[in-house]
Amino acid sequence: MSEWEKNRRMIDADDISRIVETLPEANRSGSSFEVNRRGFAWFYQEKVEGRRGRIEHPDVLAVRVADLTEKEILIAMDPEKFFTDAHYKGYPAVLVRLATIDTDDLTDLLSNAWRTRAPRRLVAEFDARANASA
Repeated sequence: MSEWEKNRRMIDADDISRIVETLPEANRSGSSFEVNRRGFAWFYQEKVEGRRGRIEHPDVLAVRVADLTEKEILIAMDPEKFFTDAHYKGYPAVLVRLATIDTDDLTDLLSNAWRTRAPRRLVAEFDARANASA
């Protein structure tokens, strides 16, 4: 492990909220992040066999992806960063270990997740603004 990795601070809920605030009409609702009342990211809640309820993991974020192929690619590219569990089998979301991802990669991941749930008009406006400033 490099010195940079040892000293790096794990991304937390406040960091995620700051990223989400840059996405049009996105907001935090409890432990999830949504646009137009449609969730695109949420803190992982593990179902533990033999127990009632779920255990929330503030160090793992579930993030919506475009499709199952994208999910498989992300997990295959970096299984230390991305994973899944039985609950998410067949569902287009990947689990992200926040201690392993940097802000730039998480920003890209959340932006893409937002795109899967935002109305087309909103995505088009967002892209037009981004292209105008580039």
